[in-house]
Amino acid sequence: MIWNQNVEHKIDPQTNSLPPLRNPDILVGENDLTALSYLHEPAVLHNLKVRFVESKMIYTYCGIVLVAINPYESIPIYDHDIINAYSGQNMGDMDPHIFAVAEEAYKQMARDQRNQSIIVSGESGAGKTVSAKYAMRYFATVSGSSSEANVEERVLASSPIMEAIGNAKTTRNDNSSRFGKYIEIGFDKNYHIVGANMRTYLLEKSRVVFQATEERNYHIFYQLCASSHLPEFKTLQLGNADDFHCTNQGGSPVIEGVDDAKEMCSTRKAFSLLGINETYQMELFQILAALLHLGNVEVEERSADSSTILPDNSHLTVFCELMGVAYQDMSHWLCHRKLKTATETYVKPLSKVHAVNARDALAKHIYAKLFSWIVDHINETLRSAVKQHSFIGVLDIYGFETFHINSFEQFCINYANEKLQQQFNMHVFKLEQEEYMKEEIPWTLIDFYDNHPCKDLIEAKMGVLDLLDEECKMPKGSDDTWAQKLYNTFLKKNDLFDKPRMSNKAFIILHFADKVEYQCEGFLEKNKDTVNEEQIIVLKLSKFDLLLELFSDEEKPAGSLTSRSKMTRPVQAQRDHKKTVGTQFRNSLHLLMETLNGTTPHYVRCIKPNDLKSPFMMDPMRAVQQLRACGVLETIRISAAGFPSRWTYQEFFNRYRVLMKQKDILSDRKQTCRNVLEKWVQDQDKYQFGKSKIFFRAGQVAYLEKLRSDKLKKACVRIQKTIRCWLARKRYLRMRQAAITIQKNTRGYQARCLVVFLRRTRAAVIIQKNQRMLVARRRYQQQRSASITMQRLLRAYQARQTYRKLLYEHKVLTIQRWVRGWLARRRCRRSLRAVVYLQSCVRRVAARRELRKLRVEARSVEHFKTLNVGMENKIMQLQRKVDEQHKENRELSERLRTVERSRAAESERLGREVERLRVAEEESRVKADGVPSLLEQLSFLRQELETTREEKEAIQEQARTYRADTEKVVSELNENNSLLITEKDNMNQLIQEQRQQIAESKAKDGMQLESDLREERDHYQSLLSEYTHLKERHADLKEEMTISVITNKPGHRRTDSNYSSNESEGTPSSGFAEGRNSSVKTPSSTRSSSGFTESETRSLRGDDASHQDAVDMSVLLKLQRRVTELEQDKQTLQRHLDKREEAQQDQVQNAEKQKTAGRAELDLEALKRQELESENKRLKTNLADLRQSLATVSNPGGKTSPGGKTSPGGKTNPGAKTNPGGKNSTSSPGPGSAPYTVLLEQLNSSNEELEVRKEEVLLLRSHLVRQEVLKHNKEAYGEMHKMIHLGETPPKEADGSTPDYHKLNEDGELWLAYDGLKETNSLLVSQLQVQDKRHEEEVEELKEEVLRVREENRQQQQFLSQSLLLPQEARIEASLHHEITRLTSDNLDLMEQQEKQDKMIRKLKKQLKVYVKRVEEYEASGQMERVAPGPEPRSPVGITRKERDFQGMLEYRRGDESKLLKSLVVELKPRGVAVNFLPGLPAYILFMCLRHADYSNDDQRVSILLNSTINSIKGVLKRRGDDFETVSFWLANTCRFLHCLKQYSGEEAFVKNNTPRQNEHCLCNFDLSEYRQVLSDLAIQNYQQLVRCMEEALQPMIVPGMLEHENFQGVLGSKPTGLRKRTSSFPGEAVYTVDSILQQLGLVHATLIQHDVDPELIKQGVRQQFYIICSVTLNNLLLRKDMCSWSKGLQIRYNVWQLEEWLEERGLSDCGAKEMLEPLIQAAQLLQVKKKTEEDAQAICTMCSALTTVQIVKVLSLYTPVIEFEERVSISFIRTIQALLKGRVESPLLLMDAKKIFSVTFPFTHSPLALETIQIPSSLNLGFLTRV
Repeated sequence: MIWNQNVEHKIDPQTNSLPPLRNPDILVGENDLTALSYLHEPAVLHNLKVRFVESKMIYTYCGIVLVAINPYESIPIYDHDIINAYSGQNMGDMDPHIFAVAEEAYKQMARDQRNQSIIVSGESGAGKTVSAKYAMRYFATVSGSSSEANVEERVLASSPIMEAIGNAKTTRNDNSSRFGKYIEIGFDKNYHIVGANMRTYLLEKSRVVFQATEERNYHIFYQLCASSHLPEFKTLQLGNADDFHCTNQGGSPVIEGVDDAKEMCSTRKAFSLLGINETYQMELFQILAALLHLGNVEVEERSADSSTILPDNSHLTVFCELMGVAYQDMSHWLCHRKLKTATETYVKPLSKVHAVNARDALAKHIYAKLFSWIVDHINETLRSAVKQHSFIGVLDIYGFETFHINSFEQFCINYANEKLQQQFNMHVFKLEQEEYMKEEIPWTLIDFYDNHPCKDLIEAKMGVLDLLDEECKMPKGSDDTWAQKLYNTFLKKNDLFDKPRMSNKAFIILHFADKVEYQCEGFLEKNKDTVNEEQIIVLKLSKFDLLLELFSDEEKPAGSLTSRSKMTRPVQAQRDHKKTVGTQFRNSLHLLMETLNGTTPHYVRCIKPNDLKSPFMMDPMRAVQQLRACGVLETIRISAAGFPSRWTYQEFFNRYRVLMKQKDILSDRKQTCRNVLEKWVQDQDKYQFGKSKIFFRAGQVAYLEKLRSDKLKKACVRIQKTIRCWLARKRYLRMRQAAITIQKNTRGYQARCLVVFLRRTRAAVIIQKNQRMLVARRRYQQQRSASITMQRLLRAYQARQTYRKLLYEHKVLTIQRWVRGWLARRRCRRSLRAVVYLQSCVRRVAARRELRKLRVEARSVEHFKTLNVGMENKIMQLQRKVDEQHKENRELSERLRTVERSRAAESERLGREVERLRVAEEESRVKADGVPSLLEQLSFLRQELETTREEKEAIQEQARTYRADTEKVVSELNENNSLLITEKDNMNQLIQEQRQQIAESKAKDGMQLESDLREERDHYQSLLSEYTHLKERHADLKEEMTISVITNKPGHRRTDSNYSSNESEGTPSSGFAEGRNSSVKTPSSTRSSSGFTESETRSLRGDDASHQDAVDMSVLLKLQRRVTELEQDKQTLQRHLDKREEAQQDQVQNAEKQKTAGRAELDLEALKRQELESENKRLKTNLADLRQSLATVSNPGGKTSPGGKTSPGGKTNPGAKTNPGGKNSTSSPGPGSAPYTVLLEQLNSSNEELEVRKEEVLLLRSHLVRQEVLKHNKEAYGEMHKMIHLGETPPKEADGSTPDYHKLNEDGELWLAYDGLKETNSLLVSQLQVQDKRHEEEVEELKEEVLRVREENRQQQQFLSQSLLLPQEARIEASLHHEITRLTSDNLDLMEQQEKQDKMIRKLKKQLKVYVKRVEEYEASGQMERVAPGPEPRSPVGITRKERDFQGMLEYRRGDESKLLKSLVVELKPRGVAVNFLPGLPAYILFMCLRHADYSNDDQRVSILLNSTINSIKGVLKRRGDDFETVSFWLANTCRFLHCLKQYSGEEAFVKNNTPRQNEHCLCNFDLSEYRQVLSDLAIQNYQQLVRCMEEALQPMIVPGMLEHENFQGVLGSKPTGLRKRTSSFPGEAVYTVDSILQQLGLVHATLIQHDVDPELIKQGVRQQFYIICSVTLNNLLLRKDMCSWSKGLQIRYNVWQLEEWLEERGLSDCGAKEMLEPLIQAAQLLQVKKKTEEDAQAICTMCSALTTVQIVKVLSLYTPVIEFEERVSISFIRTIQALLKGRVESPLLLMDAKKIFSVTFPFTHSPLALETIQIPSSLNLGFLTRV
């Protein structure tokens, strides 16, 4: 087949065979070759060419075989993220890959409990070793190790060692394996790697002494030569590889792109990892170097039959020294051999040729022994003590080989491939048979090639191998005699054996792949594998331990020659040298086949695309040859003979829905598909219906695609017809509308008439319609009713018959029962009637007698009189009572009116009296205080005014003088200041340019620091996650080790310092908080001055040794600057101290004068207080009078109920009790009457006024107490200044008190004048003093500033002069170092200031609490003193109990921490707490307990509580970490606990929004900032666990919901893949859609809200979830060719829209989740945009900003049309995209990191909840806690 050319194919006139049919374009590039409709060699080659050359895809399925084509180029498809993407996926779900085969094997091992094998085969250079290595890497990454550490690393480390000693460069491959190996990777019951075992087959020993042109020896020799310059290799006396005969024969000692020295380092590292120490390694290298020197030993010919080695041969000398043998013995036996006969033994010299062969045989034998020893030690290292439960074997073996000259090696290789091909054919046939039987379809026996005859030809009795062994036993056996035996035995007797025409030393065998001609020369020698026994004896006499160990298993030979096998087995303990190489290889091959037959095989066939090693270029002839040789075409043939195309019913229905009509669609998809196929495909043999699939013959899918395409074309024509009709109709309608517009004015009337007619017609039609509908409905209802009636009658006939029979019997019984009952009742009624009749007769007679007596009495008059007398008496008594009641009511009404009038008059009188008394009191007070001394004060004020005027003039004169002097001083200072500023500006100009550069660099550095901070936060949180994981793993291992021993260690407690250092390891510590450390210092943990414990300091000294110089330099600069500043501060403080001492002396002198200041206001306040108290007493008196009058009205006669006690005067005793149940003899106004209401209103008003007065008195007292000291100090300070500057004291009264100048006159004009003058004078004096002080302070500050600026300028000049001498890079580095030093010192200063401020704040808080307590005590005592004892209240007063004021603390006994945490953390169920209790309740309770421990100043209790809480939460997360609700609940509570520690820490940044009550609840004794960091780390771990829970729940839903599920069935269409998915999933799995994802997101969001997680944290979690959805979806899209289509892009965009709608509904649009979906959105758009022209390419580059170049190119390469109307993306367009995106700086990775967890932040959230209001539910069983 020739590509890119038009080929004319002539039809054979004899057979009339047509050329092979081409598959539809829709099937080109399929993942599975068996999915092609037409299965033949051209179709297979074309599909591989499209995938490999155009799409750059090296893997393709061919049924159960993975075809891997060597790209000869490194491609990024083996990264760790690719492994994660394939992990857990079904084999048919993702694009073909070696990882998919490895995952299939791993899943089947776990599911079927059966061992697996991966058979990797192919010719040299096809990539077998790389494929096997990647398969092992996948197992090591996915499974990991169980108990033994680094088992998977050691398994992988065996690869570089085996490549070094077993791989070599050939003409076909630079890293060709010259041996076969089978590696068994062992797994335990949990399917973790526990060990491995390696078997090797047929090592090519001849390469040690011979290499063809352009080939190399084994890599290890060239690695040794490249590392010969190392000191440890000097003793080996090595040199260049060209200097040794064993390494220079090929003429190509260097491989392009390979550094042998670096490879040597990798080999040595792998040796160390596998437990081979340096001593053994050097001994190995010593033997290998000796072999190189042995190859350079020259043998001189002494005669035709003898040879010799010169005594001074340097290479042999080095060989003997390295091997530890005698030079003479080795040189002798290299040229001689010992022959033994029956009677004697003699030594025979060897010719030069035989001597050289003996030398080479010895080298090969030693290397084979060394190879076996290394394999044995690798197996010993990889062997595990844990019992192996199952294994996966990886067979890396040579493929079928045929060369121009084929010898014994090719014969063995092809023999092994015959065995493997037979096993492969049987397995493929078995799978086909199982598939047909599983689907229950009829099948016939498929004829496939059976290579059993060829296998028998080689290995059967008297086969080729037996004849070869027989010839080897002959004394005079040769290759020629063996060839003649072959001819005599098989020629013309076996069709698979033949003889070349022109040769008698060769034979031909017809293998399954091709005919191969073997040359008989060398067969016998290679099969014997002889080596001189005496040479081995010499080596055994060596003192070299490793050499003795190599030959320790050699047996003493029976003859002079020993045979040595070329293959090694690691478990074999004893070697049988009598067996030939062929026999041993046959036995080992039988063992291998037994192992493979006991496993489930998986096949990987590696193909070499060309012999030029050109990347992504395919030679069709070479490809077809290898496809035949590896059995791929045989698989195709077997598949094509049956039913290669297999579809599920749903897939077939979705694809060929267009071929069906609506009436053809049934609910049963299977029947629908059957009907469609019977309609379109007449031949029933072309398809078969299975249980779940439809099976098609070859070519039927193409035929169905043609039908579908024709149908779609017809639909397109119909759509075009409709569109054209619509366009024509639209044009017609426009014309019609224009005509109508023209004619509308003239035809309006006709149109209106027509409308009326149409309306009437419509009405008539509606009437007719309804009438007909009514008639039809009635008819229908009648028919329906008749039908129902008939059905009812017919169905009930039989039931009625049965019912009648039963009813008849029942009625008979009923009649009998009722008849018998009726007879009995009749008898009873008759008897009763007779009895009643007799009674009535008797009673009638008695009644008649009584009636006669009454009639006689009624006729008598006396009887009537007696009756009337009684009635008249009763009537008179009633009349009398009525009159008395009316009279009493009138008296009570009159009395009530009188009382009301008297009460009103009394109230008015009392009011007038109170007002009069107030006015009189004010007048008397004014007159009494003002009149007597008015004239004296007036004269005194006049004199004072004159004096004040004189003083004012003097002061103004002094002020003018002082102002002038001050202005002079100020002007001088301004001049000096201007000079200094000028000097400063000049200095600044010198460094302006550098400052600009520094500013720019600072801006860049700031951005860099921000990014570094973000990266550092990510790195820190990832390290924290790894630390937690390692810690949990350590704990698990520890539990496993001590599972049988249960030890309890009471009394162990971790202190807060130790806990912080252990838990926050690796975090930046705040070492400057010395004060904080001292506040939380415990007896068991003391910290150094840097904030660390002594143990931490010792550990940090070793870790930070490299940074000690930089730290010392910064500290030294800081200390130098600090010393200077301290000296300046000392001088400043000395001056302030002197001023303070002077001011204090003045204060002491004027202390007596200060005591008398401000008493006037206090006296006035005292008067007001007394007035209020007197008013309060009067109100109390009035209240008592009102109560007394009310009692008098209630009991006018002084009578009370029997339970009451009354005084003689009718006044009620205060202690009397009334009986509400008693009744008075007289009535009183009850509740609801008018007098009672008036009195009650007066009482209420009096009570309200009394309460107001009480509040005024209390407010006044508290105001006096708080303001007395402040006013006293303020006025005393002002008076002090007045006295000092005016030189006089205020006038005093006779008693020594200061007179009240406000009382001099009524209008106060004199006082106002005097006060104004005094205030003016004091204001002027104070202004001058303040200005003087300000100037002095400014001068001092300016001087200090000048000194500081000069010093800085000097340092800057010095730094500039030094930096200018440096180069550019060093200058930048020096400037950065200088800036860092300056910032460090500034930060340290700020830290010290912050510490001082924190200490001062804590000190002031404590003082404030003390003062508040004192003030409260003072107020309480003052109130008790001021309340004078008064008379007892006349009526009882109710006392209400005040509610207890809680402090928001919970008290618990020492030792109750475990009980508390057990109830609150360990046994708490989040579901019930979240629903029924306050959100964050456990955090609040823990903090309230912590507050009490802090309040009691118990540092040990604080430490125990916090450490126990953190450990308990960690324990809960460890046990129930997979429960999302638990993790969410404790994340919310951990954050709330952290916020509580911040909110009540007292720090200004956190207490801004606190209420005063909350500020009172702040922690007072301990600084828990270190524990905040520990809790923050715990919250980070909790959040990461939450993300893992969310990812675990979302992971199985994402790919099915976002990619696989189709929301529009049959509309978008799907590509007909027909993949035979070997799914490893279990049946009955749930089907996920995008609604499932939305439901899961909603559940997570609702749970987080229910647990009251911080809103910002919820946004970060949603953002993380959307990143997971995007990354997983995009990664699967990039790895699945069947998903890259236009319709799938539409589906993805629809699903993304639903996710965005979910965000909008929940108000999460601003959380950054939409930005996380941007790569997926752009990938979907990329699938849908036009991809043809250069403008399209530029648009794609602009649009896909969130995708990398690799991802864009990958999507374009994978783009596959689903329907034939789409077009593939051309290679030129992809290259244009690559050229446009060449300048992008981005990550080279293909996939997104789906395991990435964004760094999380916990912004502070204020809680408005008051701690004292929290109630503890009884269900928490926390009764031992006490609210404080």
